[in-house]
Amino acid sequence: MAAKPLTGTKVFLMLVAFFGLVIGVNVTMMKLAIATLPGTDVDSPYAAGLTYDREISGAQDQAARKWQVSAHIERRADGAATLQVDARDAKGQPMSGLKFGGRLERPTDKREDLQVELSEAGIGIYRGNAASVAPGQWDLVIEGEARGTRVFMSRNRVILN
Repeated sequence: MAAKPLTGTKVFLMLVAFFGLVIGVNVTMMKLAIATLPGTDVDSPYAAGLTYDREISGAQDQAARKWQVSAHIERRADGAATLQVDARDAKGQPMSGLKFGGRLERPTDKREDLQVELSEAGIGIYRGNAASVAPGQWDLVIEGEARGTRVFMSRNRVILN
């Protein structure tokens, strides 16, 4: 059987098919990458930079208060999680009347972040629940307010099974 000759038209069509396939795969991968990971840690890095000095000052004020705030989070078998915060002042006395809030943030995807509303369950003890918490690594962010001003902030990496 005689081999068919390689013509300029065949070479041109092979090149178009090859580069068409490469460009098609690149476009598909680009769309998937953009859709699955936002790629930013904060929505506006410029605005975050402007508040940087305020964050440092708030952290110094928090350290000067010497509060003892501990948190415990437990994920139940049904997927819900219970968060408990125990707040004590520098002398070890329970602190009442503060407004605490919590957030479970996914380190890899902000779209999975969950708010946890905390209410005072006892003197200095604040509790809240979050439904459908997936297992894995989370950042537990706890913020405390007094008279509309943030007076406490904590961020810790936790692993929920």
